[in-house]
Formats: sequence, structure tokens, C-alpha cells
Amino acid sequence: MGSSVILRFKLWIGFINRGSSAFLALPYTTQMQCSRDWRCGPELRKSNSKQTSVQGKLKNSTFRLRADGAGKNFTLLQNVSVPKSVFAAGTAKRTAEILKRKAGLFPEEENHVEPARRTNGWKEKLQPPDQPLSVEEWKKLKESVGNLEKFDSIMMCALVKSRAELGIAKSLLSFVATETGTLPYKVLLMYLALCVYGNHDKEVFDVFDIMRESFPSLDTGASTLFIQSFSRTARWREALSILQDLKKVITPSPRNYGNIIAAAMQNHDPSTAWALYDELLAKGLNPQQETWTSLFEKVSIEEEETKLLSEHQERLLGILLHMRNNQVYPQLSLASSIKTWFESIPRQKWRGTWSNASPKGVCKRCGTELESIQLTAEEYQQLKKKVMADVIQGRDVFTKTTPEELERFKSFVRAKPAFDVVVDGLNVANLNRGKSKTQSEMLLEVVSALKLQGLTVLVLGRKHMLQPSMSWDRHNMKLIQQKAHCFFTDNVSEDDPFLLYATLHSGNHCCFVSNDLMRDHKACLPDEATRRLFFKWQRGHQLVVNAARMVRFQSIPSYDTIVQTSGGTWHIPYDDTEERSTYEVPQKWLCLNRIN
Repeated sequence: MGSSVILRFKLWIGFINRGSSAFLALPYTTQMQCSRDWRCGPELRKSNSKQTSVQGKLKNSTFRLRADGAGKNFTLLQNVSVPKSVFAAGTAKRTAEILKRKAGLFPEEENHVEPARRTNGWKEKLQPPDQPLSVEEWKKLKESVGNLEKFDSIMMCALVKSRAELGIAKSLLSFVATETGTLPYKVLLMYLALCVYGNHDKEVFDVFDIMRESFPSLDTGASTLFIQSFSRTARWREALSILQDLKKVITPSPRNYGNIIAAAMQNHDPSTAWALYDELLAKGLNPQQETWTSLFEKVSIEEEETKLLSEHQERLLGILLHMRNNQVYPQLSLASSIKTWFESIPRQKWRGTWSNASPKGVCKRCGTELESIQLTAEEYQQLKKKVMADVIQGRDVFTKTTPEELERFKSFVRAKPAFDVVVDGLNVANLNRGKSKTQSEMLLEVVSALKLQGLTVLVLGRKHMLQPSMSWDRHNMKLIQQKAHCFFTDNVSEDDPFLLYATLHSGNHCCFVSNDLMRDHKACLPDEATRRLFFKWQRGHQLVVNAARMVRFQSIPSYDTIVQTSGGTWHIPYDDTEERSTYEVPQKWLCLNRIN
């Protein structure tokens, strides 16, 4: 049936070109047609900007901040199991599930809630058939839904969504061409999508010939589909020509490049693959994980070709450095390919194992000490300068405070000794709100726990906290002011800029206590490199409170979660879950050791 249908296509297209050329002038991408129904890919996950971890607890009696030497570098000491950080992968997901259970909402209950359905709508009647239909049968089906306008495109979209058999789609095309004398571009484009997703590459070649002969150019949707299909066949080099044409209209996507890079590697042409990879990076695009995987998979380069083999090896190590510099974490499948590649390097003996890091920042497999989470003096000064300029004194700062109040606060901080800990008073006070403690009691407990360690504490609050009430007990507030330095802003001011200023001004040893993840302030920073520094500093300096019967603090990691090497070892944090939010970091590591 296939060859006869394609022949008829060509005859119909010829008729279209003679009589309906104006219709073909309007490009129509597949994604515009039914992306809501059949677009692939993971859903975007939203997470609350203020979260508390509900994983393992650290009792107040075992929490200590120890000062090491004159520089007062504080480290967390514990004698019981360490609770996972709020930045640990999957914490947000687990927290959301626990909050749902507390609220009485269970996933199994939610699954039973069905959305309201229209009982008489045409969508319920318009179900794709389970076998090819004749022209007459398609005509009757169309009449049964009231000769619905755009029946052909709606039905083809339904076939794509359900990944229907190709024969059914072909019979629909026969009906459309017979009834109208034309094949609308968007219907043919969706048929192409069905061919590509079903791996019917021979059919794709036929559609490609039709479109090349009949249309002056391909739209971006068709080009992307053709690149995807051609790249997995012996005709993969034709995808390069399609890519060149696509570049005349738009910047190709990372997937466009990735498909051809994978094809070049599979067909033993690493030179073409690396040229496309360099072009991808030069355009400021982020490579997909699948693209990196295709580059790491074993390439057929003879050991005699020492120079080529060495260049390929250097390029792959360059990918790992790119991951390090951009804080990218490979997924498990990519990490497995990296492990296999290291273990197959000629004339070298590498051993890869899956590992974890101890609370002290030591690889549990090889005993290597991982890089510190603390910023270097140069990094700290760079971050401090950027935060002061773009967050504290940014263009929108005076929507959060007034020039007079900001100057008053700066003078206050300069007149005080360097703080060891800065507390976001209102954030901490609200942790147990409406439960067993009042707001002032909660804040007093946290301040007392810190003061017992002999630390110099600053509490940032708002002026309404000084007005006696059931929430703000006068005696509690007086005790807080005795135990800590306090600064109370106007009630309309935001606390975060003051908290960041005081913490950074006090020095690299100073920590801050807040359950706010500061994502809005991170977003204010001007470039990705500074945002990565801010996140690293945040993970090494933020004390997050678990408020239950006793005040407990989540642990601060002593090590950085980043790709790192010491020459004879590589340690690569990798994703083993799809539940990691953007502000969380993986907990699993690939440990690679060179065996002498």
C-alpha cells in the first residue's frame, strides 16, 4: 500500500502546485498543531520558595559551632545521624508529600478525582479508529460528528497523540486527498511526525522527497523532524544540509545539533561531531545529556592513530571541565558512559565505582578529601562586590527600604564587632507559628541556642515585633535583645537585603539563619558564574532550622558538590533521581581512580 499511496501523493501535490500555490505559502510547524497533546519531555516542577526539610533531625544538645583559630571558621559538630540538607536532591519532593499528608491530601485520593467531562462534545465522539478505513468509511465518520471543520487535521493530531498504526494515517490521507483534491501542509506535517516517532524512516524519505519537490522551503518543524529521522540512518549526512538550511532562518536547537553529533560518532566521524559540538557551544547553547553520552560512548579509533585518540581524550576531559565550570550534573546513564569510557582508555588502568561522601567531605570509596564548600578569599571578595552592587544597592532596592534606613543600617553594622551569625528574625519566628510556641518564643529558643555557643549574634526584625502582643511577648523580646545585637526595620521593609549585607560584611566565617532559599536574590545577580558562587556560598553558610519540640539545625556540608579531579582521581556527582529541584544538589558520586 505504501508505494501506491506515495505515488498518489505526488500526483495530488502536482495538482496543488498548479491550482493552489497560495495555500502552500503559509508555513505551519507541527508543534503549533497539537503540542499540548503529544509533546514529549518531563513536566516542569514548581517548588515553594520557603521550605523546611523534614528528614532526619539533629538534636539541639548535639549541635555545636566550633571556631577554628583566629579566623573563626565555624564547623558543625554532631554525635548523631546528620539530617539531610534542604539543598539535598529530592528534599523538596519529600517535603511536599509530607505537607500533603498533614493536610489530608493523599496521592491515591487525588488520582480518583476526575475532571468534569462534557458528555455531548464532539471530542468524545471523535475517537481515532483502530484500523485503516476506506474513503467511504472516513466520510461516514466525518458526517457522524457533524462534518466538523478541520476534521482532517484534528483526526491526524489524535492519531499522532495515540501513536496509531501508520496504515490508519495513510488511509486518512487518501480520504483527504480524494475529498478535497489537496493535502494541507499541516496534515502532511503531522503525518511526518507520526512516521518519525514510529521510526518509519523509509516513509520519512518519501515525505521528504514530496516536500522538497513541492514546497520552496521547509519550516522549522519539518526540518527538525527530518534531522531526527535522517540522523539515525545511513543517509545521516543529508541531515547536515538540512541543518545548514535551518541556520538561515533560526538558530538550531541543541537537539538538532545533538542528533547529528550522535550520528557522526556512530558512523566513525569524530571530526564532524566535534566541529558541530564547538559550533553548538559557540552559539551559547547548552548540550543535551544525550549528546554528551554519544561522545563518551566508545569510538572506533585505532590505537595506532595515537594523535587522534589523544585529541579525542582531551576533548572528553574538556566536557568534564565544562560540567565543573557550569555546575552541570550528569544523569545516571551519562555517568555510566563516562565510567565505561575511563575504564576503556588504552594503556591506562582506571577503576570506576559508585560512592557517597561522608559528612566530613571524604569519598567513602577511595578516601579522597573532596573540595571545600568555603569560597577562596578571591571568590569571596568577588561575590561580596557583586551582591553589594546588584542586590543590596540594585535598581529595585528602594522598593524594599529607604535610602535613610539603609544608611542607618550600614552605620549600625560598621559600629558593631563582626558577627558570627545573622538571624532572619521574622522568618525564624514564623517557623512554629500557630503551634506549640508563640513567635517570640520560637525566636528566643533559636537565639539562645546560638548564644550558648559563645557566638556574636545579630537578629534582624521589624518594628512591629517590639509592640507587645500575644505573639510578641515583651519579656521574650527583652531577653532576645540581651542575648543578641538587634536591628528592627520599618514594617514595610524587606529583611533579606539587610541579612545579606550584614553576613557578607562580617566576613567569610559568618553564617546566617533562615529557611528562605534566597532564589529571588540569586536571580538578581548579573551572570551565571556569580550565581554559582552565590549558591556555593549559600550552601556553606546557611543554617536551616527544623522547628519541632526542640530547636534543631540542618547540617552544613563541608564539601562542594561539583565535578573535581586531583589528576589520579575524578569525582563526579550525578543525578540518580528526576525529583531534584534546581536549587538542590545530587547526593551520589562516581569515583574514578587510576590504578598504577
